[in-house]
Amino acid sequence: MDLFSQVRDFIEGHRLLTVGDGVVVGVSGGPDSLCLLHLLRRLQEEHHLRLHVAHLHHGARGEDADADAAFVADLARQWGLSVTLAKEDVPAIARRHKLAFEEAARRVRYAFLAHVAGQVGASRIAVGHNADDQAETVLMHFLRGAGPAGLRGMRPATSIAEYRLLEGMGDYSLPSPPPVLIRPLLGTPRAQIEQYCAELGLQPRFDRSNLDTTYFRNRLRHELLPLLETYNPNIRRRLLHMAEVIAADYELLTRMRDWAWGEVVRRESDEAIVLDRAGWNAQPLSIQRALIREAAYRLRPWLRDVDFVHVEAAVRVGREGTTGNRATLPGGLALIVGYDVLTVADADYEPPPEGPVLPSGTELPVGLPGLTPLPDGKWHLEASFLDTWTAATVEGNPDRWTAYLDAASVREPLLLRTRRSGDRFRPQGMAGQAPRLTDWMINAKIPRAWRDSLPLLVAGDGEILWVCGWRVSETATIRPTTRQVARFRFIRGRKEL
Repeated sequence: MDLFSQVRDFIEGHRLLTVGDGVVVGVSGGPDSLCLLHLLRRLQEEHHLRLHVAHLHHGARGEDADADAAFVADLARQWGLSVTLAKEDVPAIARRHKLAFEEAARRVRYAFLAHVAGQVGASRIAVGHNADDQAETVLMHFLRGAGPAGLRGMRPATSIAEYRLLEGMGDYSLPSPPPVLIRPLLGTPRAQIEQYCAELGLQPRFDRSNLDTTYFRNRLRHELLPLLETYNPNIRRRLLHMAEVIAADYELLTRMRDWAWGEVVRRESDEAIVLDRAGWNAQPLSIQRALIREAAYRLRPWLRDVDFVHVEAAVRVGREGTTGNRATLPGGLALIVGYDVLTVADADYEPPPEGPVLPSGTELPVGLPGLTPLPDGKWHLEASFLDTWTAATVEGNPDRWTAYLDAASVREPLLLRTRRSGDRFRPQGMAGQAPRLTDWMINAKIPRAWRDSLPLLVAGDGEILWVCGWRVSETATIRPTTRQVARFRFIRGRKEL
């Protein structure tokens, strides 16, 4: 099949174009972009395309880059196409953002192309990536330790909005709706493109920097891939096939992740994303990882990669950590463990209290039996005596907001209050020791933001019987000699005894 028919079939098979599309074509002047522009011109009448050429001077390579820009401008005029030329100081941008030149150039180039698409009303941006570029990209991502998202390589069509680091890269704005980046040559080997240019008398520009093996991609192209071909002459094709398989699998994983997101996420804001811990733990490991990555990307849209090491540390802490434990994530984020939630937020974020709270300084009388409403109107404390009970009921209590106390220790009048300076607490299991309540809260890893609003159940003689949601006192602990049990439980909304 000739290249024109091959590329037309690729475009139709991947639905890259629709009739009447406006298309910004990124043209560097090299063989790939020159071939792409020529092919799209041949398709222009058939698809009623509105083509617009765009070329970005990267502020490097001196006179050669100037000549490239002049070549593209002259070519567009010869072929009767409108053109936008721009120049950016990419080396300076790379230094300012502490990026490799290649990476900075890619981001600025995509920002520029998106901006041009918005200016000319184009819904598509076409670039000249070919099958050899794809093989190099997959191998490069593999060597950098990418997961399935990276091992898919480049896709034939991708919303430009998925490129996370367009912000702050030049004076360009992302149009709405964002254009789609298409790669019509992604299934075409570089040799076939060069042959097409030669046969049709197209004379592309030559970029000497493509020979510079100080650039990582060039080392792959000129050193590593030829070496791998001595082990497997079809290594490029194998890499392409692997990318296609992983892309299909990743699509399924994405759908599963999106479903799990709806099931597991309790709250989502620009500040924090809160996951139900039990729901997250019930997911397969792959989805657990995907949910953490997605939370990081939503909070930091400019992040390009969330490293495997960070994700694995977050998974481990999410599974095994206790309240207050944290795992560091990129972009100044952290995964923070709550009693029954996992929060992804800024590393210095203090999660709000989970469950019932009291304004600092509050004192509420508690009747036994009785129902005590909390000031927020969302919670009530229900207190009652149990006629029958078993040790299994007490020891197997799954609700942190329910406590079973030895009724003989519950000396009235009872109070529900917040902590005071000088408070001490005799926690169950510490052999009668009574550390300062503040010290105990720190050791128990009660988050700082919760400590002043956490309810305390206090006996008439001032002894703290229950740090609500956390621990009962040694004095109030039920023993084999206990004759009567008092149950205290927080409930949402109003409930009559």
